[in-house]
Amino acid sequence: MSRVVFFLVPGVHLLDLAGPAQVFSTAADFGCPYALSYVAEAARVPSAQGVPLTAGTDWPPLGPEDLIVVPGWRGRRLSDGPGIGATALRVLREHHESGGTVASVCAGAEALGRAGLLTGRRCTTHHDVQEELARRYPRAVVVRDVLFTSDDRVITSAGIASGIDLALHLVASRHGPAVAARAAREMVVYARRNGGSPQESAMLRHRSHVDDTVHRVQDLIDARFAEPLPLAGLAAEAGVSERTLTRVFARATGLTPLRYQQALRLERAEHLIGHGATVEAAARGVGFGDARMLRRLRGRGAPPAGWG
Repeated sequence: MSRVVFFLVPGVHLLDLAGPAQVFSTAADFGCPYALSYVAEAARVPSAQGVPLTAGTDWPPLGPEDLIVVPGWRGRRLSDGPGIGATALRVLREHHESGGTVASVCAGAEALGRAGLLTGRRCTTHHDVQEELARRYPRAVVVRDVLFTSDDRVITSAGIASGIDLALHLVASRHGPAVAARAAREMVVYARRNGGSPQESAMLRHRSHVDDTVHRVQDLIDARFAEPLPLAGLAAEAGVSERTLTRVFARATGLTPLRYQQALRLERAEHLIGHGATVEAAARGVGFGDARMLRRLRGRGAPPAGWG
């Protein structure tokens, strides 16, 4: 079981919190081993939108498989943000030092900066306060105009709704693109926005279109990418001819259905290899008959696996 702990500060933006929480909760509904917790320095936390929140005041035990997320808060400047006590900053720092992952949404990057976690690392935040973040933490590498960054288990995202993209990225990194696509589909959001980081999911890259037929076929491939999926069967499920499916799929994604399936298999195989599987075992696990095709695809370049 992996614990996802949200650290809440006064003035927290509801969507900064609710977006990522919904992603992990939805993934848990699909069987992913997540347990969500909420911690604050006071039991009652006023939100920026006026909805009062309650949270625990004691930090749960945390291990390397766990994640701490700091949602952002309302404020024109980072320097005007709420005070964050020494205990919370110590927990953030020690969790990362022990091998855990920390993440922030929007102004939450300020908390990571105060904890010393941005030094020498790529990071981002809302475009309105990017320059201030760079001034406050000159040893941080602030990346402008991206949705999220990932650097040595320190993951930061831009404004508000980008927390959903960050959370989907983390789910895809841990459990594969099919699970993230299923979560996005359940939430009725496009699983299409990448963060500008080197790891870039095929599920994220090839969803930036509005063709319902292609989305339906992608959902089928996402859910069953390890199985043989003949073009005739996909076309029948979509209610179109094979020729029409090939044409509209390529127009929407730039790939054939088979190439899209291979991209998903490759990413899942890289995840398995990154967690200790042999190339042969990974190839079998994602549906390749043997390792030859996997080796050929890996030779073209492959993304890393993990939380990010």
